[in-house]
Amino acid sequence: MTATTDGSTGAVSPRAASATETPAPATVAAVTESGPRDAAHRAIQRATDFLLSLQDDQGWWKGDLDTNVTMDAEDLLLRQFLGIQDEDTTRAAALFIRGEQREDGAWATFHGGPGELSTTIEGYVALRLAGDSPDAPHMARASAWIRERGGIAASRVFTRIWLALFGWWKWDDLPELPPELLYFPKWFPLNIYDFGCWARQTIVPLTIVSAKRPVRPAPFPLDELHTDPADPNPAKSLAPVNSWDGVFQRLDKALHLYHGFAPGPLRRAAMNSAARWIVERQENDGCWGGIQPPAVYSVIALHLCGYDLEHPVLRAGLESLDRFAVWREDGSRMIEACQSPVWDTCLATIALADAGLPADHPQLVKAADWMLGEQVVRPGDWSVRRPGLTPGGWAFEFHNDNYPDMDDTAEVALALRRVRHPDPERVDRAVRRGVTWNLGMQSKDGAWGAFDVDNTSTLPNRLPFCDFGEVIDPPSADVTAHVVEMLAVEGRAADPRTRRGIEWLLAEQEANGAWFGRWGVNYVYGTGSVVPALRAAGLPASHPAIRRAVAWLESVQNDDGGWGEDLRSYRNAGEWAGRGASTASQTGWALMALLAAGERESEAVERGIARLADTQREDGSWDEPYFTGTGFPWDFSINYHLYRQVFPLTALGRYFNGEPFSVKGS
Repeated sequence: MTATTDGSTGAVSPRAASATETPAPATVAAVTESGPRDAAHRAIQRATDFLLSLQDDQGWWKGDLDTNVTMDAEDLLLRQFLGIQDEDTTRAAALFIRGEQREDGAWATFHGGPGELSTTIEGYVALRLAGDSPDAPHMARASAWIRERGGIAASRVFTRIWLALFGWWKWDDLPELPPELLYFPKWFPLNIYDFGCWARQTIVPLTIVSAKRPVRPAPFPLDELHTDPADPNPAKSLAPVNSWDGVFQRLDKALHLYHGFAPGPLRRAAMNSAARWIVERQENDGCWGGIQPPAVYSVIALHLCGYDLEHPVLRAGLESLDRFAVWREDGSRMIEACQSPVWDTCLATIALADAGLPADHPQLVKAADWMLGEQVVRPGDWSVRRPGLTPGGWAFEFHNDNYPDMDDTAEVALALRRVRHPDPERVDRAVRRGVTWNLGMQSKDGAWGAFDVDNTSTLPNRLPFCDFGEVIDPPSADVTAHVVEMLAVEGRAADPRTRRGIEWLLAEQEANGAWFGRWGVNYVYGTGSVVPALRAAGLPASHPAIRRAVAWLESVQNDDGGWGEDLRSYRNAGEWAGRGASTASQTGWALMALLAAGERESEAVERGIARLADTQREDGSWDEPYFTGTGFPWDFSINYHLYRQVFPLTALGRYFNGEPFSVKGS
C-alpha cells in the first residue's frame, strides 16, 4: 500500500480539514418545478457545496467519530500507568468527560441512552485522576449511581483489568488469559483466529498483561465504588457443569491454577511469541489495526516485555495514539476509537456523483486518486484462512494493511466506477483486484463478514473474559448487500457466487420485511443496504421481498416524515425496530431503499424528501446528535459525523436525478 497521508490529522475536525482552494460550485441541472423536486434541488446545491468544502487537499474526507468516554478515560489511565501525564491533556480530557455526564451522575454509551455501569466507573476514575474530589456533587452522584448497580464487582472485565493495573482490583479475581493461547493451531477451538480481528488484536497483548499481572501504586483508594469495601468481590455461585457457562467457569479456575505452575521456559517463550506477533502487526504510522484499543494494550504489553518508552516501536505507538485526539474549540479533548477516511471518502464520492456532480469534477478525480493509493496489496491476517488469495482490498483507516475489509472494498469499487478518471485502465486494474479479493473472501454460507472468512464459532463468546461486546465476525446482511451491489455493477449479477449471496440475503429477511443491520443502526440500515443491492442484482421491484421491505419502511415512518431508530432495537426489536427520533442519515437510508424499489412518486418518499429539505441548515449541513453507527450491537455505538452529510445527499440526488446506473434497467 502506498500511503498518501501521514495520518496526522486526527486532531483536526472535518470543518477544519477542508481544501484551501474554494471548491467549484455544484453543477446540477436547473429546475423550474415547485414542490418536493424543487426543494430537493435547492438542498442538493447547498449540501454539495458544503461537502466539497470539507475535502482535504490530498483528496480524502474524514468526519469526527464519537463513541463514549471510556476512550478518554483509558487514555488518561494509560498515561498514569506509563508515568507520562501532562497537565494540559488531563485538563482537556476531564473537561470533555464532565461534559458528557448525565444529570443522574452516570455516563451513557450513546446520545440519549441509559447510564452504563462500566462506562460510568471509568469516567469517574478518570476524573479522580484529573483531581476532581469524590465529595464534589457530580462525583458523589456518580459514585452513588455505581454502588446502586453493584459497584466495581458488577462491571465488565476490561474495566476491572484497568483497575487491577493500579491495585484497585485483584488479578486473581479476573478471568485468566494465558499467552500459550497463541500456540493453539488454527484448526483448534479457541485459537486466536476464531476471534474477530478487533478482538484478536486486543486479546494477544492482554495475554502478556494477564501473565505479568503488573501493579502500579494507586494514587488514591476507590472504596466509594464498592457496595461493601470490606468484601469488594463477594463469591458467586458457579453455573451448572452441564452448561457452556459452567464449563468455561471451571476451565477458568483450572487456568488460574496453571498460572501458578506454568513452566517458566514455556511461559517466557509464549510471551515472546505474543510480543513478536504484536510488533509484526504494527502499522507504518505506529498504530495497530488503525484502532485505538488494541494500540493501547499493545503499548502496555510491549512495555511490560522490556521495551522502554524511547524504543522506536513504543515511541511510534505513543505518537499514533496522539493522532486519535480531537481538540475542540471549548478546550476539551475527545479521543476517537478509530478514524474513517477511506469509508468517508468513498461514501462522499458516491453521494456527490449521485447528486449530479460531473464525473470528471477535479475533486472527484482527486478523491479517486487518493483511494487508489490506499489499496492494500500485501497479505494480512485474513490470509491465514485464505493463503492463496491475491490481496486487493481496502481498509477503513489511514494505515491498516493487516485488516482490509469487504465493506470498504465494495463501496470503494462502487465509488471509483462513478468517477471519470484520466487513467481508466488504472481504475479497472484496481477494481478488478478488489472484486477478486472480495469474491475470495466469501464465506461458505454464501455471504460475507467484515474482515474474515467463516469467523462464526460461537465458543469465543462463551469465555468469561469476553464480556465487552461482539468478539466474532460472522456474515451480515449489510456487508453482503454492499458486496452483491458491487458485483452487480461489475456485470457479475449472474455469477453463481453472487446468486448465493442473493439467496442468503433473501433467507435473512425478517418476518416484518426488514433486515438486521450489523454495522449501522439497525433495521433501517440493513434494509437501506439490502434493497438497493437486490434491485441492482436484477430483482424486480415487484419481488415479494422488495414489497415487504417497502411496507415495513412505510409503517415505521415518523409523523414528521423522517425515519429514525434507537440503539435499543438491538436489545428489544419488538418495541424499538425502526423506532426513534428522525435523523438525517437514517432518513437517507430509508429513502435509498424506497427509491430503489420504484417508490419515487409515493407519499412516503415525498414526505421524506421534504423532511430532509426542511431540516437542512443554511450552510448545507444537517445536525445529528444521535448515534447511527454500530461497532458492537448495543455494546459499542458510533456517531459518524459525516453520515449526516453523505446519506441525505445520496438520497436527494437519487430522488432528483434518478437511480444510479447500478439499478437502471433492472
